[in-house]
Amino acid sequence: MSVALASQLREGTKKAHTMAENTGFVSCFLKGVVDKASYRTLVADLWHVYSAMEEEIGRLTAHPVVGPIAFPELNRRESLEQDLAFYFGPDWRARATATPGAQAYVARIRQVAKEAPELLVGHHYTRYIGDLSGGQILKNIAQKAMNLGEHDGLRFYEFDAIPDEKGFKTNYRATLDALPIDQATADRIVAEANQAFHCNMTMFQELEGNLIAAIGKVLFGFLTRRQRSGSTEAVAA
Repeated sequence: MSVALASQLREGTKKAHTMAENTGFVSCFLKGVVDKASYRTLVADLWHVYSAMEEEIGRLTAHPVVGPIAFPELNRRESLEQDLAFYFGPDWRARATATPGAQAYVARIRQVAKEAPELLVGHHYTRYIGDLSGGQILKNIAQKAMNLGEHDGLRFYEFDAIPDEKGFKTNYRATLDALPIDQATADRIVAEANQAFHCNMTMFQELEGNLIAAIGKVLFGFLTRRQRSGSTEAVAA
């Protein structure tokens, strides 16, 4: 008996999705406030997360629940490696270390893959469909905020193997709905998708400290320049 997993995932993660968007780092990002150092840390974190996810899913292509959603055209690891080479240089592998939040995220993916592989569907949906849906918007924000070229450090958002995003998402939802699971398993997958959002929020919250520090430096420099110029005008809060 099939269950409407796609709609259950969408409805069941709405609150977590909103909470993730309201974290300081994401909120600032969406407003065009992007610190390059914080952003490259995020790219490094995502590389560790996607490397783990794609490695585990690659091992489970014969699994009746995981295998059907293992669309290779979604894979982000190679794209992230190109971005890391841009931000960190040729020795990026030695420099792109994972933050504690990313390490915990990776550990969760490894644990789920070992103990309850079907729950990887929740992680897969949370990351890949979110990236595909908002990728172009986020790319444009990052490009403008960091004054980047068309592709420089932005390959993560480019799904060259998916020319028809709308059609792909329609097929993806149909694939979710056709998975051989019962309602109890669907409930567990939705719960795990919310856990995936929590893992993402932890990473974002770690980056907030770096972003606040960067904004503080900019504000300090602004105030210092005003003082040196002898300005006594009030600085807007």
